[in-house]
Amino acid sequence: MMRYFPLVALLALAACDSDETLRAHGAADKEWRLVELQDAPFTATATLTFPEQGVVTGQGPCNSFSTTNTVPYPWFDAGPVIATRRACPDLAAESAYFTLLEAATLSEVLGNTLTLSDDSGVLLTFKADD
Repeated sequence: MMRYFPLVALLALAACDSDETLRAHGAADKEWRLVELQDAPFTATATLTFPEQGVVTGQGPCNSFSTTNTVPYPWFDAGPVIATRRACPDLAAESAYFTLLEAATLSEVLGNTLTLSDDSGVLLTFKADD
C-alpha cells in the first residue's frame, strides 16, 4: 500500500494545478474580437486573449491591457485592468470596454462566440476567427 502513496500524491498535486478558468473551456488559443457592447455594435477595434492560466490580455481601441481571471468557469472576475496610457479618438469606447470587462461576472463560450455578462444581461460579445 505504501509503495503507491508517492504516485497518488503526485496525481493529487497535479490535479490541484489544473486550469478551471474560461481559458480551459474554449477560450484559449484564440484572439477574440469585440463585436457588441451591451447589444450595440462595437465599431472600434478591440481584442481579448487568454495566453496562460489566470492571465487575460488584449488590445483596446487605443491601448494594450492586461488583467487576471482566476475563478472557475463559467464565472468571470477580471481584476483591475492595467493599460498603457495612449490617447486616441476612440478613448471613450475603450473606457466603456474596460469598465464592462471589470463588471462582468459570467462567461460563456459557444463555438466561436464568447459572451461576458452580469446579472443584468450580456455586457460584451466577442467573435473568434476559425
